[in-house]
Amino acid sequence: MTQSEKVREKIGYVFRIVKTVDKIPKKFLKHLEGTDGLYEIRVEVGSNIFRIICCFDKGNIVVLFNAFQKKSQKTPKQEIALAGKLKKEYFNFKK
Repeated sequence: MTQSEKVREKIGYVFRIVKTVDKIPKKFLKHLEGTDGLYEIRVEVGSNIFRIICCFDKGNIVVLFNAFQKKSQKTPKQEIALAGKLKKEYFNFKK
C-alpha cells in the first residue's frame, strides 16, 4: 500500500529515533507481551495509527517483518502470528 508523503516522513522520523537513540521511548517502540522478542514500532499521523512488527538480531540490527494500519486497541493476533512465522524463517535462513 502506498502511503502519503506525511506518513512516509513520520515513518522515517521514527526509524531515525530507533536507529540513533539508546533508550527508545515506548511511544515509538514497545515489546509485544506474550511474544518471544517481537516489538512494534509505533507511528501516529493525525488520527491514523501504523504499526511495524520487528525484532532485534544480536541486539543491534532491527529486522522488520510486517506493517499494518491499526484500527482497534489491540494488535491483531494474525499480524503477531505472521511476524512470528517470518521471524522463525529469518533465523532459520541465517543458520
